[in-house]
Amino acid sequence: MWIGVDPGASGGIARLANGVEPYAWKMPETERDISELFRPFSEYKRIFCVIESVHSMPKQGVTSSFSFGRNYGFLRGMLIAYQIPFEEVTPIKWQKALACQSHGDKNITKSRAQQLFPELKITHATADSLLIAEYCRRTYGKDVI
Repeated sequence: MWIGVDPGASGGIARLANGVEPYAWKMPETERDISELFRPFSEYKRIFCVIESVHSMPKQGVTSSFSFGRNYGFLRGMLIAYQIPFEEVTPIKWQKALACQSHGDKNITKSRAQQLFPELKITHATADSLLIAEYCRRTYGKDVI
């Protein structure tokens, strides 16, 4: 199983697995909801996660930067607590690998996710997490299956 995490409050979490339809969730609103989403993942023996490694943006306010950092840290904690191996990857790296450098334009990554996952309803909240999960599958696939 491959997990992709776009850690922003408007981000999402996606799951890809052999023989199972891909699925993506909008980022849960509470820490408890995030924990409940991750709990079943911990039962898989062959699993890997990629979480987007990002930092605050220059025009981002102090409050939103703090909230983002807290959410990012909590997500990392969930992965550690549930013993899910993971790697942090910058947006530039996964976007380059999937030929969808967005330069901040979410429509570019949404369009690419629609190309790769035509069976799913793609939203701005789920597009990046699905692409990060696909990057995870392509990069770590041999280690997981």
